[in-house]
Amino acid sequence: MAEIVQPAIQAAKDERLKKEGFGSRLMKRPELGAIAGVILVTTFFLITADSAMFTLSGIMNFMTPAAQLGILAIGAAMLMIGGEFDLSIGSMVAFAGLIFGAATVTLGLPLIVAIPLTMIVAAMIGAVNGSIVLKTGLPSFIVTLAFLFVLRGASLVGLKIASGGSTQLRGVRDAVEGDWLAPLFSGDAFGPLFAWLAEVGVIETFNNGAPKVPGIPVEILWFAFLALAATYVLLRTPAGNWIFAAGGDRNAASNSGVPVRKVKISLFMLTAMCGALVAIITVMDSGSTDARRGFMKEFEAIIAAVIGGCLLPGGYGSAIGAFFGAIIFGMVTIGLTYTDFDQDWFQIFLGGMLLIAVLFNNYIRKRVTGER
Repeated sequence: MAEIVQPAIQAAKDERLKKEGFGSRLMKRPELGAIAGVILVTTFFLITADSAMFTLSGIMNFMTPAAQLGILAIGAAMLMIGGEFDLSIGSMVAFAGLIFGAATVTLGLPLIVAIPLTMIVAAMIGAVNGSIVLKTGLPSFIVTLAFLFVLRGASLVGLKIASGGSTQLRGVRDAVEGDWLAPLFSGDAFGPLFAWLAEVGVIETFNNGAPKVPGIPVEILWFAFLALAATYVLLRTPAGNWIFAAGGDRNAASNSGVPVRKVKISLFMLTAMCGALVAIITVMDSGSTDARRGFMKEFEAIIAAVIGGCLLPGGYGSAIGAFFGAIIFGMVTIGLTYTDFDQDWFQIFLGGMLLIAVLFNNYIRKRVTGER
């Protein structure tokens, strides 16, 4: 009898220890669709666009808007994985721009004070958003939609007060000029390296010898840093497990000891702070802030996160997927100017990409869960 039972036990054990193939593991990755999308979009523009699009200056041209959107998309992706989403993130860019502009121009504060102040205000608003959602049980869609209008209206009113009646506040560049923190949030990084590369003929130069690309825009570096940091948190830390658990099944996570309330409020705060970071970078680059800053970016950020593999119900997705989703946006937005296609095709592409991404992500989710 023991001789019969032992092989059965061994077979069951072997079945449990069966290794999954590389192809099967790859098909379950949430960012697969976004990576495939980048490859397809790149191939499309290699065929249809002017070759200048893929020069160093052309790459910087589409990576800059991709980075600005991507910072928002990474925050949105983290929140969506946690089971919520924030429709006020675009209005937060305008409101945080108002706070930052007023702090530097009107109050004359140095960046070492103005930047933390802006981040704290944004985090507090994010915490209010999260607290209302969790206390009332209302969908985050409704609560953050209300804050979309509140923050946009507050930006309009605040700018008129700060500027004496205008909806634009100028003078930021002059106010922060010479501040030691300015290079971290504005301009191009690695200028001396690019100047040297131009001297030795590695990169293109103007007739006067100056490099056509003076450096890497700092928003691209912030974008890459946040993508790597968010990926590390999601995949290598207990906090990442809590985020997936809170988004997958809130009650089960809470019963397992996950601090669901703290996790979700922290994610709302993180998303708002991503909006504030984009506001600081764009306001310093342009030298002014206005009430339309960040308009419609909340929807683009959520779409980039969905293209990157996030599901609206939560519990599934990746920051790297949002990274590639934002790059797709940047490539299409700028890439169409290098082709003979009408710019209005962007809207059609946007809707098509969203639909394809949702269908593909749903297919991947069913493969992972075994759902039919």
